[in-house]
Amino acid sequence: MNYRTLGKTGIQVSSICFGAMSFGSIADEDMSKAMFHRCREAGINFFDTADVYAGGRSEQILGRLVADCRDEIVLTSKFCLPVGQGVNSKGMSRRHMMLSVEGSLKRLNTDRIDVYFVHHFDSETAMEETLRGLDDLQQQGKILYPAVSNWAAWQIAKALGISDKEGLARFECIQPMYNLVKRQSEVEILPLAESEKLGVITYSPLAAGLLTGKYNGNAKLEQGRFVEHQGTRQRYAEQIYAETAERFHRHAIERGVHPASLAIAWIMANPAVTAPIIGARNLEQLEPLLSALDIEMTQEWRREISALSITPPPATDRSEEVS
Repeated sequence: MNYRTLGKTGIQVSSICFGAMSFGSIADEDMSKAMFHRCREAGINFFDTADVYAGGRSEQILGRLVADCRDEIVLTSKFCLPVGQGVNSKGMSRRHMMLSVEGSLKRLNTDRIDVYFVHHFDSETAMEETLRGLDDLQQQGKILYPAVSNWAAWQIAKALGISDKEGLARFECIQPMYNLVKRQSEVEILPLAESEKLGVITYSPLAAGLLTGKYNGNAKLEQGRFVEHQGTRQRYAEQIYAETAERFHRHAIERGVHPASLAIAWIMANPAVTAPIIGARNLEQLEPLLSALDIEMTQEWRREISALSITPPPATDRSEEVS
């Protein structure tokens, strides 16, 4: 396992992060335990969860699993999405933040969350309110570093400016979507992260399974993200995504590597990315994801894979200025 520095924090994290979204939902506690220990065996010390995953059960299970190795683990969680029926049970307000962090600390059975993410953007709450609340949590020792997921580059940049101006704890890590068919992060988010020395952990490296090849052609499955979640089907509904996935699958087979392994190795080779987040429902799914660690991805090979998909246009749309 290679370890990388998370932004400017000085923390060393494994080059793969394990996402525990399946814990307590599609993976029962026994399977969650088996996957956790397999990840630890592989050298993973970086685990990601959220208060909404499996209605809080993900945090509970992960908390029990890290109990005897807590100081060896870099642990993340998130708040913002609805966790109840109340009108204030969501968002980036100080009120919801304070209630959320206490709930997560209790479920995780820990005295601090290493990296605490704002899960989504909340246009109803002043950014200053959220940033000051996160600063307070850091001062109290309940979180070590604020972080943000699913924000646009301009939103992240604005927050960094406010934090600098007001002397508040800044976001030290971001969590955008990134995979071979969804490369929008390359336009502004990843360059911003490199410029500001932010840690980056990316999610959906397999495009919800699309890049594994199991949805090629007319394949119909009885389970999987495309079957279970309408939002996932909508996210990857464009025909170009399926065509890219089929080209990628053929490439992986020709090279003699598992498509899932190669999809993750391609992300790991992006210098702006600290660690892709992997997730699985069982050990069988997990093994090829861990095998990404064994792939020696050259720059030439990465360019060859990138050419299988459409490179998003630059932010200025001045394509002639792209080197």
